[in-house]
Amino acid sequence: MGGHWDHHLSRRLAGMSDEEYHWEPARGAWGLRPRGATAPDYPGAVQAGGGDWVVDFAFPEPDPAPMTTIAWRMAHLLVGVFGARMAGHFGGPDTDYFTYDYPGTAREAYERLDAAVAAWCDAVDSLDEDALGAAAGEAEGPWSEHSMLELVLHINREAIHHGAEVCLLRDLYRADRNV
Repeated sequence: MGGHWDHHLSRRLAGMSDEEYHWEPARGAWGLRPRGATAPDYPGAVQAGGGDWVVDFAFPEPDPAPMTTIAWRMAHLLVGVFGARMAGHFGGPDTDYFTYDYPGTAREAYERLDAAVAAWCDAVDSLDEDALGAAAGEAEGPWSEHSMLELVLHINREAIHHGAEVCLLRDLYRADRNV
């Protein structure tokens, strides 16, 4: 994951504007909003967060799920992909969608994601062969019996997958503005 971040994804995310970070690629897109702002209207809609910004989502998730902003995707990486795994497996701080203090600016999100990727890579690099072969444990719920190696591969795939989505959204943003 570190090589992908260092040589591809971080370069594509650097220099993003706040307007781009919050740009809604379609009406009703989920994103990060200032606390108290109106969210898109979906059955089961929720806004959550512990700070000045909240994230949109719904229980159950609509089918099809709404489009999302770059801010939403980066929040997912920070909380659901890296944050929860660092908390559940490597002694990181408790992290969940309801109490997380979401970054309202592109620069802050980038800096947090850079730190999250570095912490994840350092933690994974500390695992020996026995640790990688051991069960992931109860932090992974119904996937608890899967190995840590499977979890590492899954989290790396998730980061690459969602990172690619963020890159595509950046491309669409620029194309929409003929930049």
